[in-house]
Formats: sequence, C-alpha cells, structure tokens
Amino acid sequence: MIFFSTPCLPRELLPAIMEKNYDEEYRSAELEQRVQQMWEERETFRVREDVTREKYYCLAMFPYPSGRLHMGHVRNYTIGDVIARYQRMQGRNVLQPMGWDAFGLPAENAAIQNKVPPARWTRDNIDYMRGQLKRLGFGYDWSREIATCDPEYYRWEQWLFTRLFRKGLAYKKTAPVNWCPHDQTVLANEQVIDGCCWRCDTLVEKREIAQWFLKITDYADELLTALDSMEGWPEQVLTMQRNWIGRSEGVELEFALQGRSDTLTVYTTRPDTLFGVSYVAVAAEHPLAREAAARSSALQAFIDECARGGVAEQALEAMEKRGMDTGLRALHPLTGDVVPVWVANFVLMGYGSGAVMAVPVHDQRDFEFARAYGLPLRQVIAPVDGTEIDLSAAAFVEHGVLIDSAEFTGLTSAQAFAAIAARLEALGRGRRRTNYRLRDWGVSRQRYWGAPIPIINCPSCGTVPVPDEDLPVVLPEDVAFDGVGSPIKKMPSFYQVKCPSCGGPAERETDTFDTFMESSWYYARYACKDNAAAMLDERARYWLPVDQYIGGIEHAILHLLYARFYHRLMRDAGLVDCDEPFTRLLTQGMVLKDGAKMSKSKGNTVDPQALIERYGADTVRLFMMFAAPPEQSLDWSDSGVEGASRFLKRLWRFVSAHAAKGKTASLAPQALDDAQRERRRKVHETIIKVSDDLGRRYTFNTAIAAVMELINALTKSEDDSPQGRAVTREALETVVLLLAPVVPHIAQALWEALGREGLVVDASWPQADAAALTRDSVELVVQVNGKLRARISVPAGSSSEAAEAAARSDENVRRFVADQPIRKVIVVPGKLVNIVV
Repeated sequence: MIFFSTPCLPRELLPAIMEKNYDEEYRSAELEQRVQQMWEERETFRVREDVTREKYYCLAMFPYPSGRLHMGHVRNYTIGDVIARYQRMQGRNVLQPMGWDAFGLPAENAAIQNKVPPARWTRDNIDYMRGQLKRLGFGYDWSREIATCDPEYYRWEQWLFTRLFRKGLAYKKTAPVNWCPHDQTVLANEQVIDGCCWRCDTLVEKREIAQWFLKITDYADELLTALDSMEGWPEQVLTMQRNWIGRSEGVELEFALQGRSDTLTVYTTRPDTLFGVSYVAVAAEHPLAREAAARSSALQAFIDECARGGVAEQALEAMEKRGMDTGLRALHPLTGDVVPVWVANFVLMGYGSGAVMAVPVHDQRDFEFARAYGLPLRQVIAPVDGTEIDLSAAAFVEHGVLIDSAEFTGLTSAQAFAAIAARLEALGRGRRRTNYRLRDWGVSRQRYWGAPIPIINCPSCGTVPVPDEDLPVVLPEDVAFDGVGSPIKKMPSFYQVKCPSCGGPAERETDTFDTFMESSWYYARYACKDNAAAMLDERARYWLPVDQYIGGIEHAILHLLYARFYHRLMRDAGLVDCDEPFTRLLTQGMVLKDGAKMSKSKGNTVDPQALIERYGADTVRLFMMFAAPPEQSLDWSDSGVEGASRFLKRLWRFVSAHAAKGKTASLAPQALDDAQRERRRKVHETIIKVSDDLGRRYTFNTAIAAVMELINALTKSEDDSPQGRAVTREALETVVLLLAPVVPHIAQALWEALGREGLVVDASWPQADAAALTRDSVELVVQVNGKLRARISVPAGSSSEAAEAAARSDENVRRFVADQPIRKVIVVPGKLVNIVV
C-alpha cells in the first residue's frame, strides 16, 4: 500500500510496496486522510499577497449552513476547486476561500422545531459542514473563513449603511410590500415565486409597512450599460439582468379628472396607441381608489381582497384580472373623450404612479380585462402589410401603422411615438421620460435572525444613525424563540436606548437586514477578514475583482445584481477600485436523479457523506466532473460512480506495476521507434486538449475523457524496452499532473510512487513538446463521389499530386472507380482526397 508516514514516500520502500495487489491496496479513506493531514500541516492552501506574481481569485458561492452538504454543493465546490488547482499549477497566486451565509429563516424554523436558539443551531451546522468540505479535499484557505452571523463581520455592513444613510442612498418609507404571513416578514419581489413565498410556499399578501430601502435605482443605468462589456458572463444571465432592470423610453402624460382640478398621471411606452384608450386603471392603494371606496362598501371589500395578493409582477401575471369601476371619469389628453377610471388588481402602486392607461386591442392584459367587463375595444394600429387582425382570442401587440388616430393616422409606430410625444409636450400634458422596471431594494425584514439595522429613532431628533464607536449593534443570541414575531421586538433591554444626539430616551430599530445584504460583499471581506479597524484595506484592492465566480443560475437576479450594486457602493466609498465584483461567471447545472431535481420530499436524494465513506472523495469528485459539462444538469448514476471508482483503481494498478519494475532510462526522443513516437505524440496531444478544456472551455468531462483515452492507449503497449519504459514514465507523470486538479489525493500518492518529491499541487502544469507533435506520416480519408472508400497513410507534407496518386493506387478505391472516367479530384492537404467519377 502507498502510505504517508513521512511527507514523501522513502524511495527504498517502493519496490517492495509495488509487489502487492493494488486492486485491494487502494484504500482511499486512509490515503485521503493522510494527504489532507499533510496539506493542513504545511498550510498548503494558505495564501498571501504577492505583487510579483499574477493573482487568481477563484470563488464558489458560499453555502447556507443547513446542516449537511447536498450533491449540488459537492458539484459546485468541486468545479471551483478544479479551476483553482489548475490555476495554481499555472504558477498563479491563487486565493480560494470559504465561509457561511449564516443568517436566514431556516435557522428560526429549526429553532422552533428543536427548541434551540438559532445561533447555536447555525454554529453547530457550520462545524459539521466544515468537516465535510475538508473531507472532500477542497483546497480552501481556512484562515480566511467568515460567518455572516459574526458581529465582526456584520459590523462593517452596519458601518457602511450609516454612510449610505447620510448620503441619502438609504431611506425609509411606507410602501406596499409582499408579506409572508407564515414567516411574518417582508419579501423582495424576487422572493415571490408564483405568488408564494420562496421559502415556505405560503400565499403572499400585500401590506403597507415602513421599510428601509437602498437606492439601487440611482445605479440602474450604470448596472445596465456595464452588462455590454461583461464578456466573461453567460449570455442568459446578462439577458435576465437586462430584463429585470428594464430600461424603457416612454411618455409620462396627464389625464384630467372630470369635474375636478387634479389630474391622473400615467406612464406608457406606447404613445402610438393613445387614441385606443378605453379606460384607465389605478392600483387598489391609489388615493383615488381609497377616496371612491369611502363611498362604496362593495369597492372597499374589493380593495380589501386585493390586499391579500402579492405585489410582485410574476404573481400579477398569473392571477385572474379583476376590477371595479370607481365612478370617477378621466378626460383623454388629446381628444377630450370621457373614459372610466377603474380599480384593477393587476396595477401596482409601487410601480410608476400606480395608474395605467388601458388600450385593450393592443395590450393582452388590458384585452383580457376589457373582455371580462365589456369595455370598448378600439383598434388604432394596423399591420404594416395591411392584413386584418383577429381579435377573437388575443390583442394585436406589434408595432405597425396608425389608423383612426386623427392627424397621426398613417404614421408608423416609431413616427407616431415622436409626433404624439411632441404634441403632449406642447400642450403641457406630457413629457418624454426614461423609466426602469427596477425598483429600490427593500432591505429590512421583520425577523430576528439577521444583522440589526444601525438606526435609532428619537422623538426629538428623528432618525439617527448609530455612531461608529457603538458599532457593531450586536444581535442578542441567547433568546427564547417561539416563532411568533421577533424576540428583539419584545426585549426592552435591546431596543430601549439613549439618543446619540440629544441623550434623551429613544428606541433602536428592531428590523434586521435582508440576508442578501451579507452575501453582497462577503467576497471582498475574504481579502482582509482580520482587519478590525476597517471594512476593507489594500489587500482587497490586490485580490479584487474575483477572477472566477461559480454558482447556480437561480442567483442571476437576486444575489448577482445586488452584489454588482453593492460593489459600486463600496467603490464610491473609496473601498475598492474596480467597477465589477466578478470577471467571469460560471453557472453550473442542477444535480438530478431519475430526471428530477433531488429533494427530500421526492425521496431521491443521495448522501455525499455515504458515498465518500464507500468510495472516497476522489471518486465522488471524478464522477461529478465527468458525468456532464458544468453548465448542464447532471443526472445521477450509481453505475457512473462505480465506473469512476474502477478507473482510479485501474490507474493505481498501472502506475504501481510500472514503478515496481524499478528505475527507467532517460528519455531520448531521437532514439524512439515509430510506435514509441506515436505513443509520445498521443501524450502531448492530450496535454494540449486537457489544457484547453480545463483552462479555457471548462469542459471538464472531455478533459477527463481525453486522459482515459490516453491511458487506454498506454495499456495496450507491452513495450518494456528502456525507451519504451521511458515513454511510459513520461506519460504516467503527465497523467498524474493532468488529473491532479480533479483527484488530488490519489494524484499525490501516485506522484510519489513515481519517485517525484514535493506536492503535486505545487508542480508545474505540463507543457506540450512541439517536437513530439510532428508526424512523419498522416492519415488521409479517401472518398469516391463523397463516400468513404479508404484510409491511407502518406508522408507528412506530401504534395497534392502525391496524395492523389496514393489514393488512386489503393485497391479498394480502384475497385469503386473501375473504368469510369474521373471528372475531377479534390485534395484537402492533410485531410482527404475525394475522387469524382
């Protein structure tokens, strides 16, 4: 058995050891434990800043400490570890840290079930999951570990929040919000999935609550424009962010209210459809709706019912479109026609003015509503080609040519946009405006297990930020948690304080930050987690931006957009000197079983711990990287894991058998025969392919397949001559190096078995020898009338005439050509000869 009683295996033991049966002696658990112990003793993955070396910051999204790793974690972190190890072997100064996204609702739910404080449950889980990550052999710099629930961490986001408050970028306002009655907290729009809470699937309600917001809208244009230069991000993610930010050019216009002096403001991106307006609709929370409800109990009941729906657009699109006439009437800004004012459940108060103009023939949502309530349908846009539109099932939403639109009739939609906007501006009833779908980020939550918001409310001084010397505002952790509301809202010792400004009695804010606040800057704190005097220092400027970020596509809008915004907040505070946090982004696919996402409810989960104990970490890592390209879903296969295990045992036996035969001669490339040169060429072709697959394409599966193909070719040779063994020796050292990022434990063992000293992770990545890649001959495909008829070997560099002659002389080709006249011969040098008869 190969073992590690010392950092490197004594060479005198190798011959005796290699005589053993290595199918039985490959003991992954013992081998992996010893290698990991060696890494820990040597602090192999602890990294320091070095301006003389090119840095490489590789980061996988940190996990929520739920208790145990699942296969999605294993895949995500294996991908990151393979990339980090490969870059290290390229000679770069590589940082790969790990931490814990430790705040959140699951800890509160677990506290209720297990009757333990959330802090204790969370930290116990962190301890267990840290052990699991180490058992998988991930090369993390554990000296940089952070947990977002530690006051030393969230102190600095509290510190930055006070600066944002003073700059006007953080503010509090009463707003309609998504309220989860089960978890008793506000949800961001992105956290509402099909009208339900993303955590517990409870139907979401609308409520008016005072909330803290960050002005992400101030950065909307920059966040959108920068997407065009982010070449290292998947186009799918870029598109999702573009759509979420939702920049639009439109017109804000005023509808006068009949018999009143006030007006109703709406925003539209389709002023060309203005003559098709048949009603206007307002949100249930709109002042006009409330005013009308005071005169109608039926309308008040409808508004109360609307309050039980969410405020996210996804929920509104899915729900039945319902409304009531307020009895109020508006006047069309150009025609003066009277149009009714309705309350509709699909209009959001938080979006624009809380009112929309409805053009049923040219908007599907307006169309469905008008059909349901018998409101007029007025076509004002016709197809450019003059065809009739079918309004039996759907609205005509395309651009076209205006009809029945007074003097604007005959203009195209684009021409009408400019002309109608100009007319409204001349009349003082409208103005052009750029609008964004993006809304300010609501960052306060009515939950306990989160970072306290550093604000004190004073009856005399108003809203006062907590002074720097009083930070952090520490969340009390020894609490009795019953799941009803937040314990700190019931703790006078926490919220009763003196005002920092006047010294009078005041109350501390008892809301906590949305957990996306913590995950929006953790990547930067890894650079300098030991700095107790500053949020970030010059080390962050050395490491940032992250060169490679890895995580799921489900974070495209939530985490990734918030992190881009927060990074700019830190930039503008002078904390970082780059615009984007992540240069390249890899979004890995899900791990499936039997075609479905793994979940406990479906009973189709696979426990990583059990697999590691049975097969070893290297087998699990190998299967994860070999089963599918990283961006695609991986369908779990028990037989695939068995196959990965067999491959490693085969590799173990092959290296062991070679090493057991003793020393090899020095490689003399000029002395090799044809077969030896061919085997060596295969080795160096594999280096080129694997280097490209790992370093550029991230197609880990094809890289591993190339190494497997090389080993198959090597095992077919029985050449035990001195130079034959020298070629095999070079090949096996190359195989070990190429596989080291994927299966680092067995690679270390085999590296030493081959007599090499030191750590394989510190070895240089193999470089292809150009001389080894040259060929004395090449294989040509020969076709007759486009059909394959032969494969021939010709000297490398042969002329077209020589290639044609060799093709014509092949016996099988002569049979298919026979006595037919040859019309032409097409020669693609080094590739094929096609004879046309």
